[in-house]
Amino acid sequence: MGPLDQLYLERAYELAERAAGSTSPNPAVGAVVVYDGEIAGEGYHHRAGEPHAEVHALHAAGERARGATLYVSLEPCNHTGRTPPCSHAVADAGIARVVVGTPDPNPRTAQGGIGYLRDRGVTVEIAGDTRAQAIVEPFAHAIRSKRPYVTLKMAMSLDGFIATKSGQQEWLTGEEARAFVRDLRISHDAVGVGAGTVRVDNPNLTVRPAHHRLREYVRVVLCETDTVDPESNVFRERDGYAKTVVVAPAGAAAKFENLAHTADVLFVGDAPAAQLDLKAGLRALKTRGIESLLCEGGPTMAGHLIARNLVDRVVWLVAPRFLRSDTSVPVLTSESLAGVRGLRFDRVERLGPDILLSGIIDRHV
Repeated sequence: MGPLDQLYLERAYELAERAAGSTSPNPAVGAVVVYDGEIAGEGYHHRAGEPHAEVHALHAAGERARGATLYVSLEPCNHTGRTPPCSHAVADAGIARVVVGTPDPNPRTAQGGIGYLRDRGVTVEIAGDTRAQAIVEPFAHAIRSKRPYVTLKMAMSLDGFIATKSGQQEWLTGEEARAFVRDLRISHDAVGVGAGTVRVDNPNLTVRPAHHRLREYVRVVLCETDTVDPESNVFRERDGYAKTVVVAPAGAAAKFENLAHTADVLFVGDAPAAQLDLKAGLRALKTRGIESLLCEGGPTMAGHLIARNLVDRVVWLVAPRFLRSDTSVPVLTSESLAGVRGLRFDRVERLGPDILLSGIIDRHV
């Protein structure tokens, strides 16, 4: 592989990211057909059940696909689902060479497309790019787990606080960091917070400015014991948003009667349970088609998710401010990341005046 190969792969990644949040439960995929040093066709997967990225790119390339190179962010599928196998379409189009960003992470289907193409004389090269792997990271988790992929996003001051006092609302981070969080909300199936955050901050949990997505946005409220005000902003009907989901303990059903007509209430856990079983709650969300969840706190819910080993990726935004005082609210309550094994930061960068720290929790460590 040479520099031009990497350039065309980067284009495939850009195309894949256009459909972030719209393709679930399928992964986002982008593809580029290059013939005689020129892009002959390109495309991306728009929505589950619709043609895959390779099909769009091959259709755009037409006859120039024969003898060309296909750059694709993810290994072409070799199985029949709601659409035919892409590996067959690639071979039938006469593609001579395929450069794959990353192999299929599904152990049941991995290397199937690569093997099919090689058996038919197509040269296949695997880049193994971290960017390609990052695009399908939630998908890779979801196919192996009974719960959604969980990203925990928190913003804090340099000294570890989120506000100078409870209930005070102010922007802690700058515009660049807020734009990053907007993209996070777009790329996840759902965004969620704990009931305490709804009571104190009354958030909307919407994407601002609005971003059209083929798949409806879902907002989630995790209630550990008690209900929330049905007039809260998070329950307001909005175009492009499904009815807000409330996850509550099965043993406290009477407390949530006020939300019967406002929210989609999921009662989880054993019948007598008055405390929310977070693992059961996440599994219930997956039965509703939520494959990835962005949790934005607050401090208590974040701590509980960490303590129960239910976080797959942490996203920490650090603002260059000091907030410590007698009334300051810490970024985490009662729990600490210090005891988490396998936490490995793989992304550190500057977002305007703020610092982004992002990493995975490797449970094999």
